[in-house]
Amino acid sequence: MYRSIRPLLFKLDPERVHGLTLRLIQLAGLLPPTHALLRRMFAADDPRLEVEAFGLKFKNPIGLAAGYDKNGVAVKGLSALGFGHIEVGTLTRQKQIGNPKPRVHRVAEADGLINSMGFPNDGVDALKLAHGAVPCRVGINIGKGKDTPIAQAADDYCALFKQVYRAADYVAINISSPNTLNLRQLQARELIEGLLKQVAAVRDSLVPRVPLLVKIAPDLSESEIDDALSAISSAGLDGIIATNTTIGRGGIPDRYRDLKGGLSGAPLRDRSTAVIRYIAQRTEGNLPIVGVGGIANARDAIEKLEAGATLLQVYTGLVYAGPNLVKQINRALLGRA
Repeated sequence: MYRSIRPLLFKLDPERVHGLTLRLIQLAGLLPPTHALLRRMFAADDPRLEVEAFGLKFKNPIGLAAGYDKNGVAVKGLSALGFGHIEVGTLTRQKQIGNPKPRVHRVAEADGLINSMGFPNDGVDALKLAHGAVPCRVGINIGKGKDTPIAQAADDYCALFKQVYRAADYVAINISSPNTLNLRQLQARELIEGLLKQVAAVRDSLVPRVPLLVKIAPDLSESEIDDALSAISSAGLDGIIATNTTIGRGGIPDRYRDLKGGLSGAPLRDRSTAVIRYIAQRTEGNLPIVGVGGIANARDAIEKLEAGATLLQVYTGLVYAGPNLVKQINRALLGRA
C-alpha cells in the first residue's frame, strides 16, 4: 500500500510530508484502537529477537534514529510500528528554529536524503516523556546549541543530561551533525576526551545510572576513529552510534552536490558499515555499536549486524520502503534464529 501512495507523497515538500506523517502517528498513539491495530500490522514480538546492550534488554535490535521525532511527541504511536527502541531528539537547551528552508531534499535516484536541519526543536523544557510509558526502549539524543561556543559545549551536554536522564533508557551525545556550525570539531582529539569525561562524570553522579553513548560521523579517518575510541574508553562510555550523515556526495547525481547538509540513505550504506566493522575490530567486540546508515531492507540490516553492530537504527529507509520495513527486518532475523 505504501508503494502505491509514495509517488503522491513525493510530489510534496519532504519536510511537510514528515510533519503530517508524524502528526498522524502521534494521534494514532493516543487512540487505543488504532494503536492496537498498528501493533497487529507491524509488530513482530518474539523472544528470539531479544538482544542485550549496555546493560539493557531490547525486544528486538531495530530502532528509529534520532531526527524523526525531535520533540518526543509521537513515541507512543511509533512504538506500535515494531521498533525495539526509539531515539528522540536532537534536543538542545533552548528552542531552536533550525536552518533556513528548504532544508530537506530527496535524492530519489539513489534512495537518499540531504538535510541541513540544524537541530530544530522545542527545547529540552518542552519534553514530556514518561519513563516506561511505551513498550520499547527510549533513547534521548542531545546536542550543543547553535549559539553555544565550542569552549562551552560541555556545559550544554552536562545540563541536558541532567534534565533528560530520568526519562531515558540511554542518552546519546550528538557531536557529529554537519548542520550546526563547528559541532564536528568536538570529535577532534584535543576536545573529545575532555567533553566525554565531563558528561560521564555527571552520569556517574546521578541515580539511576543511565547508559551514555556518543554518535560519530562517517567521514572520520581511521586515526580519528582511534582518537574517538580512546576518548570513549578513557571516559567510560557505554556505547557508540555509527554513523551520522555524511558530508560526502559519492553515489549521487552531480546536480545534488552543491546542496548543503548531510547525506543519508543508500549512498551512506557501505561507508557506515565499514566504520562499524573497523570499530568492532579495534574494540574486539567489547564496545556495543548502534549501526546506522543506509538500511533499506533486511539484507542491509544483516550486513551491519555481521559487521559488528549490536543494535540498528533506520530513518531514510522508512521514507523509501515504508513502515513495513521494521517487520520485514525482524522476520528475516527470525528466519536466521
